[in-house]
Parts: sequence; structure tokens; C-alpha cells
Amino acid sequence: MINSTDDFDVVVIGGGPGGSATAGLLAQRGHRVLVLEKEKFPRYHIGESLITGSMPTLEALDLRERLDDMGFMKKYGGTLLWGRNQGTWDFRFKEASDYEYAYQVRRADFDALVMTRARELGAFVIEEATVKEPIYDGDRIVGVTYLRKGDKETRTANCRLLVDASGQSHLLAKRYDLVEYHDDLRNIAVWTYWQGCQRYGGTRAGDTVTENRPAGWFWYIPLSDGTVSVGYVTPIDEYKKSGKTLEELYHSELSQSEEVRALTTGAFQASAFRTIKDWSYTCTRFVGPGWALVGDAAAFIDPLLSTGVGLAMRGAKGLAETVDAILAAPETEERMLELYEQDYRDFLYSLLDFVRFFYDRTKNKEEYWEKAQDTLDPDRLRPKKIDFATMLSGVSGIHEIFHNPDVKPMDRVRDAEADAA
Repeated sequence: MINSTDDFDVVVIGGGPGGSATAGLLAQRGHRVLVLEKEKFPRYHIGESLITGSMPTLEALDLRERLDDMGFMKKYGGTLLWGRNQGTWDFRFKEASDYEYAYQVRRADFDALVMTRARELGAFVIEEATVKEPIYDGDRIVGVTYLRKGDKETRTANCRLLVDASGQSHLLAKRYDLVEYHDDLRNIAVWTYWQGCQRYGGTRAGDTVTENRPAGWFWYIPLSDGTVSVGYVTPIDEYKKSGKTLEELYHSELSQSEEVRALTTGAFQASAFRTIKDWSYTCTRFVGPGWALVGDAAAFIDPLLSTGVGLAMRGAKGLAETVDAILAAPETEERMLELYEQDYRDFLYSLLDFVRFFYDRTKNKEEYWEKAQDTLDPDRLRPKKIDFATMLSGVSGIHEIFHNPDVKPMDRVRDAEADAA
């Protein structure tokens, strides 16, 4: 039972994949956790293409079998028409990791599944609850006030740590003015859903198709219900120069594309258009006294590599391990949160650097492979194509903060400080 004023180990703002996964993993460890979600699930969300970097977190939540049972489209890799005119080329997840496939998901179903699992593991989840204000003790956050839909009075949830997984609502980032947009990636996306599209055969049936255009690029994401998410991304300045509406620009570019046009020939548009802009950013801080950011609340890297959910899920696993250690040894909080941020930020920056390189479409595929190798495998211990598949799988780049669960949190701090020295 939850009272109008109640105490928790952790309060999580936001019930999307990052928030629900963090909450579920902490509840699984025996902590008292509250999730406050402003919407009612299921709800629509973009970001349907998962990478295998999400799989360790999903396995930790015991969701792998359920994902298969739900019939989500299995994604074994991706197909690209990108760079110099070399035709289509592809990568396979099995080249890079222990995971042969990820999934193409309807986010309403996927997000509801992860939230349901958090509840099953013991987290309290309140939907249609709007967080109003953080509660402070000095400069430390020690709780929040929130208002449930239909209530007249706000409620208070006290906590030892607050996790902001509010996505692009940026609850804490706005309060602390932390959001910094990447000016060179100020893009706009317009997308819709098609039915009756052509599909590849065999294990390529679930491939995300990424096709470059002179001033932008298309995504093509096949879903299990027979629809396909097809979106066009372009710099905002290019859109403004075109003199067209977004819908006109979309249809014009689609008619001049190669692979995506062929795949959508004979199909019909099955929904209205949706748009989003200015969404590539990194917060200047991910942690502070009594709080931490995860998922889109911390950063979002351009959708080119489909890393949105993967970053949220990997961040959730790292943050859950971090918070679990802090709750066991509160004196380690500052250093543990620093390690979490450093780990998360290193991975983000490696992705951001690669995305910027990848946007140069004058290169050939071997140059993209070499860039991935320079980033992940500078000693060239693996073939460069394998390093490219590893980069796009999202399975490399975040170091595990906790290698041995039997090591005490203070010893982990001492080890990290010794390594730094």
C-alpha cells in the first residue's frame, strides 16, 4: 500500500524502457522502488528498432522468452544503401556477439511489457502521475511531490535516491539547465507507416534498411503486424531550403530513392505523418546529490544507428548496479555515481564520434569498417567488418563497473581510485 506520504529506497520518474528496467532490476534486488509515469500504458512511441546491446538487460529481467512469444519481428542485422555507389551491403549481429538477433517492436507493446515486468518484480508503479517538484534537504534531492490524475492534493514520495528517466521531458535537466544540443545534428524526421510493402527473405526479413539521399536518409523498419515504419531524416536547414511541407518533401524524396522506393512499391500509407526535431543532445551532468539520469533523460544520439532503446537499457543495467551498491554503502555514493557517469559518457562519445563520421556519405563501406576498428579495436585483433558489426550491435563500449558481485562497494571505489592514480 502507498500512502500520501511514503518512503522508498528509490523513486524513478518515467516508466519507459530505461525507467522500468532500472526499477525492475532494483526491485529484483529487494529494494523498495516507486515508478511515477505521467501517461497511461500502452502508449505510442517511436524507436522501434532494437539492437543486441539491449539483450543483457532484457535477459536480466527474464524477458527474452516473452519477447519471442509475443511474436515481435526478429532482427538479425541491417541492410544499407550508404556511402559511395556500391549497391546495398549489410551486417549481421552474429558476427559481433553472442546474440544472433534483436527485435523490431511496436513500442506500445514493448514498453508495456517492461513496465509489467517491473511490477512483477515488486516495484510500485503509478501511471497518470505527474511529478511536480523535487524535495530538497540542502542541495540534495530526498524525494518528490506528485499528483495522480483525478486527485486534488499532491502526494509526497521520499527516497534515498531519485532516478530521472523522464525521457525528452527532461524533468531535472530543465531544472538545472543541463541539455546541450549537438548543432551539427539538428535534424528533423518525418515518418508514417505503410502496409503491403515488399519484404526481404529469410533472416533478412527483419532488417532495418538505411538508405542515404543527397540531403538526408530513410529508415525502413518492418514490424510483425504487416506494417512498416518508414521515416525520412534531414537537417532542419535543408528542410527550410526545400520550400516544401514535410509531407511533400517526404513523398518527393521517397519517389527518388532506390531501395526504399522498391520496397514500398504497391504499398499504401496506413497512418498519418508524425514529426520530431532537434533531438540529438547530451546533458552536461548525469548525476548529482541524490539523483541520476538514465536513457533519453541523459542523452540521445541521432537515430542513424538505432541506439535509443539500447542506450536506455544498457544505462539501466549499469545504474541499477550502481544504485544497489550505494544503498548497501551510502558513503560510496559520490564516487559510484561518478563511475556511472564516466562509463555512460565514454560509450556515448564513441557512438557520437562514429555517427558524425558515418554521416559523411562520400566514403565507401571499407572506410566505415576501418573507423569502427579504430574506435573499438585499435590493435586490429579482429576483421574490420566484425568491428563494424560490433559498433552497430551496441555490445561494446560500456565497461562493466562491477565485475565481481562479492566485492564490497567501498573496495570498488578504492579500486577505481587506484586505477585513476
